[in-house]
Amino acid sequence: MVKSSKETMMKDEMKVLDVLEQHAKESIDEIAKQCGFSRQKVWKIIKHLEEKKIIWGYTAVTDEDARNLKHFIVLVKRNTVPFDQDVRNEVIFRKIDDYPAGLVKIENIYFTNGISDWVFTFYAPDIVSAKKYVDLTFERFNKYLEEYFILETLVPIRKQGLKNPRLKELAEYI
Repeated sequence: MVKSSKETMMKDEMKVLDVLEQHAKESIDEIAKQCGFSRQKVWKIIKHLEEKKIIWGYTAVTDEDARNLKHFIVLVKRNTVPFDQDVRNEVIFRKIDDYPAGLVKIENIYFTNGISDWVFTFYAPDIVSAKKYVDLTFERFNKYLEEYFILETLVPIRKQGLKNPRLKELAEYI
């Protein structure tokens, strides 16, 4: 049975995405080689994925210790009061990053379904700064929130799908 061109294109896009997730820094030629495609085909696929907003951007996976930062995860349980439009805009359009200015660097913000309703991850210089940021965030949105839990990452085993290259020296923390 012959596959449709749409199915083939989706399969090729997934192959390129798989390689990009692990090797985004590589040249188009190297990515094409790993996929078994021509350079032109990979270039067209990447441009198409960027236009469709399937690829949002490219980033480096860094060691927060080298930047003198700690990684934190916050799990937030909401109450039943729905967000009003101003709060939605504040969260969606990244104004949440602005208070207090320079205290933390936001990594991810997710709205979830399960034990927590809102999860965000960020970097801060220490637990005191992290708690101050979370307290200010909770204070800002207290009308909508019930409770939160803050977690400090001790050892990142994987980040963005990549294994930590320092795992052997960090194994004592596990």
